[in-house]
Amino acid sequence: MGLLTRTRETVPCVVTISHRFEELSAHVKFTNGAVVHPGDTVEVQGAEIMAPFGEIVEEERMAVITRASRLEQLWTRATGDLEFMELCEFSFSEEVMA
Repeated sequence: MGLLTRTRETVPCVVTISHRFEELSAHVKFTNGAVVHPGDTVEVQGAEIMAPFGEIVEEERMAVITRASRLEQLWTRATGDLEFMELCEFSFSEEVMA
């Protein structure tokens, strides 16, 4: 892989959609063991999957993984911690919550 070159990989996957009271989630598992690295993007092929309320739906699909270039990987690793800290915005106060 080059410094500025991206590659694409088509892989089989299983998409699991949960639309229940206790959980609202979507997960993608690559069935060939592929791994996504920092900076990579994943696009699942096919029509939108809708799960009726109270159900979990699983479908086999194909996904396209666009591998980040070396430069993008380095940038993502270098700035990832800073971006994560933006999500961790919190404060402390002496007030006791009632």
